[in-house]
Amino acid sequence: MTDAISTAAQTSKAWPFEEARKLIKRFHGGKRDASGELIPVLFETGYGPSGLPHIGTFQEVLRTTLVRRAYEVLTGGHPTRLVAFSDDMDGLRKVPDNVPNKALLDAHLGHPLSRIPDPFEKFESFAHHNNAMLRDFLDRFGFDYEFVSASDRYNSGAFDDALKGVLRNWQAIMDIMLPTLREERRKTYSPVLPVSPTTGEVLQVPVEVVDAEAGIVRFTDSNGETIEHTILGGWSKLQWKVDWAMRWVALGVDYEMCGKDLTDSVTQSGKIARVLGGQRPEGLIYELFLDEKGEKISKSKGNGLTIEQWLEYGSEESLGFYLFREPKSAKSLHVGIIPRAVDEYWQFREKIPTQPIEQQLGNPVWHLLRTNGPAEGEGEKLPVTYGLLLNLVGVLGAQATRDQVWSYLGNYVENADPAAHPALDGLVTRALAYNRDFIAPTLQRRKPEENEAKALAALDEELAGTSDDATAEELQNIVYEIGKDPHYGFEQLRDWFKCLYETLLGSSAGPRMGSFIALYGVSNTRKLIAEALGD
Repeated sequence: MTDAISTAAQTSKAWPFEEARKLIKRFHGGKRDASGELIPVLFETGYGPSGLPHIGTFQEVLRTTLVRRAYEVLTGGHPTRLVAFSDDMDGLRKVPDNVPNKALLDAHLGHPLSRIPDPFEKFESFAHHNNAMLRDFLDRFGFDYEFVSASDRYNSGAFDDALKGVLRNWQAIMDIMLPTLREERRKTYSPVLPVSPTTGEVLQVPVEVVDAEAGIVRFTDSNGETIEHTILGGWSKLQWKVDWAMRWVALGVDYEMCGKDLTDSVTQSGKIARVLGGQRPEGLIYELFLDEKGEKISKSKGNGLTIEQWLEYGSEESLGFYLFREPKSAKSLHVGIIPRAVDEYWQFREKIPTQPIEQQLGNPVWHLLRTNGPAEGEGEKLPVTYGLLLNLVGVLGAQATRDQVWSYLGNYVENADPAAHPALDGLVTRALAYNRDFIAPTLQRRKPEENEAKALAALDEELAGTSDDATAEELQNIVYEIGKDPHYGFEQLRDWFKCLYETLLGSSAGPRMGSFIALYGVSNTRKLIAEALGD
């Protein structure tokens, strides 16, 4: 890390640096223990293991990691940790749709997720299965993190002192929570959810503190009997907002971000954390995802986009790029945004070496390349844009193959060998999938208007006298000259380009036509024109 980068980072307006400066302000000179030794700042991300990891999981870990790296830059390398926390002591409220052996789960409704058999029959519990999926998911992307589960902490007694703290401050916590609840809910609310010694269920019942220091409470068990029982050693689970606050204090969490839907939880949990002798972590409240209709994404509606879908049609880097930008603004999340995200990622990556330090620090790709290790590939250029690839496979049709695409790339790319261009080869595969699923089924080329037909005929005539090795720029100039000729009646050049896209490519938007013709080939483009003219 250079002094120039460290100096520029102090005033950079890139949001990871702005977030990291909150921690700089909190820990003047770094986070230190009682003896004055520098200790790691703790970043946390939370995960509810009742389902499988998704884009929301990815974006929260990614964005938190970006802030973590920004803090390290600002402090010259002060130590940090990232904990991925699984809230697997929650009781199972409903059986997910996407699991086998649903009857098995149905028989364990209300039990902690870590004490329910695995319906996939691979792990010791349903939570252990989903936790393994989370770790595999995070490892797949190379994240540097420590995994911590609620069940381990509750069952081992690691949270026992914190639980006693909740009992000691029972009334103060009730005073915070009760005004936020509906009147009916106030009658049964308890900060602690005891686990029934009879059935093993997590109980939603009123609780009375008997002995805070011993961890003993009184409640009505699921069989109707009033009993006194410990809440220590895995015999309880705290209510969500109390649990979040207790976790912050017990683990010493310094930074955790969350979605806008948890704004109220952050407020109440922050108050409870202070009652428990700690403080609310720094953090960013980010906006939620919307579908292509602008509606909030809902698991029950199924109107979201999975990470598997994104990676089928776009790259991991493009997903990171899309999630980096403007976290406080609502973002549409649907397949239509993927091509642009891919191309913008590569545009920003190519720019880095030519930018002054201040602009580099505001470049999303500068941050993304440093997420999980030293930066590599700054300035690397993609020889063909993803948009151009999609136009190519669009005209080749739904049956286009990888080898066929690479044969055309030979017209445009030096050393057109997949092994020499692995990033481009990955995008070829994704472009074929995108074309198969979204372009080919709806592709329609309209017939040209009379003036457009004359312009297309003129373009064909010009191309007839042009060699196949003409450059993209030379071909672009030919296209320009025809569009600017008043004889063909185009009020603006964009009308001519729109004509080319709609009549030749079957698209409302498209690439630089010179680049497309160079890629597809002059003779092949003439065939497209002939088809459009009905020749």
